[in-house]
Amino acid sequence: MKVIVLGAGIVGVTSAYQLAKSGHDVTVVDRQPGPALETSFANAGEVSFGYCSPWAAPGIPMKAMKWLFMKHAPLILRPKLDMAMLSWMARMLSNCTSERYAINKSRMLRLADYSRIALADLRAETGIAYDERMQGTLQLFRTQQQLDASAKDVKALAADGIPYEVLDRDGCIRFEPALRHVRDKIVGGLLTPKDETGDCFKFTNELAAKAEALGVRFAYGTTIKALDVEAGRVRGVITDRERMSAEAVVVALGSYSPLLLEPLGIRLPVYPVKGYSLTIPITDASRAPESTVMDETYKIAITRLGDRIRVGGMAEISGYTNDLGLARRSTLEHSVTDLFPGGDISRASFWSGLRPMTPDGTPVIGPTKIAGLFLNTGHGTLGWTMSTGSARLIGDLVSGGQPEIDARDLAISRYG
Repeated sequence: MKVIVLGAGIVGVTSAYQLAKSGHDVTVVDRQPGPALETSFANAGEVSFGYCSPWAAPGIPMKAMKWLFMKHAPLILRPKLDMAMLSWMARMLSNCTSERYAINKSRMLRLADYSRIALADLRAETGIAYDERMQGTLQLFRTQQQLDASAKDVKALAADGIPYEVLDRDGCIRFEPALRHVRDKIVGGLLTPKDETGDCFKFTNELAAKAEALGVRFAYGTTIKALDVEAGRVRGVITDRERMSAEAVVVALGSYSPLLLEPLGIRLPVYPVKGYSLTIPITDASRAPESTVMDETYKIAITRLGDRIRVGGMAEISGYTNDLGLARRSTLEHSVTDLFPGGDISRASFWSGLRPMTPDGTPVIGPTKIAGLFLNTGHGTLGWTMSTGSARLIGDLVSGGQPEIDARDLAISRYG
């Protein structure tokens, strides 16, 4: 079929590559001059097959109230008269129960583990290189209370057969030797050894080139105006340059997906949650992390990417604004210098991006009520992690095949 993929971020490019492999005639449309220039550009670098959890969890409402008054808060809320924001927040709060957490985390782990297999296959198939490492994620706890609270995650990992290891202080230092300089600041950690790291921007650009070699066309610098729908079926896409015809369209526009779909009566509960990152050159390898350390106190991920450290995190709910707040930079600097002192922060580059979050933390993948229109969006902080598995699913669904894993509860129909 003739398929148009909307969005050239990590999810759009992996989808296009998979669809081309399935034999489709694929065009990717994006307003940017190249791939991965928005949310995929400088994310935290985690490929977290084991360390993936819904933000909506038991106890989060109370924690959120405390976070709002912290100097280095992981959550920043800028409320406004925005019905989409208020509705999204209300739905998220309704998912903060033990029952919903277990269901949502199980969905996420299912897709993440599928992506682990898909990414390994893709590496073997293409030889793609992107500063990748396969050394796991260490969720680092500064307090005994945090360590005790990880029991719910351990239970979910065990139930889904995901490898993990609970570490004491010495175990954390064995895994990340640079932590010996701050041993008194930590009590333990949760290690998910199958997790990986890598530069999402590099990966997306490399894969876009390989997709082009398969015949995929990329229409960069092209603004999407509307979807062309007639008699309940998608017929193509209207852009600022031309009308493009297609037999199927995949919407992979991240946070902007709901804005395109709303005129068609499709209510997609995806809302932008801004994250920030610093990229710092490594000046002393003995004081840098080996893989990813997730600072549980500040919800900051500190990841080694080749000769750089990527420090990413925080959740700012402020709508479609992408300004760089200096207070957010201060939080990133505090976390990384507190755990890995000695780096040259003055040489760091500062960035922000809008994560497409669903209220339950699970992406939306699958068909819509409009024939030929598919969604692959709402991955939140885990677009890099879930991209290859999501692409396989969308490839099967667009082609009319049977996915290798159950994808029914990932579709937009779960929202009623």
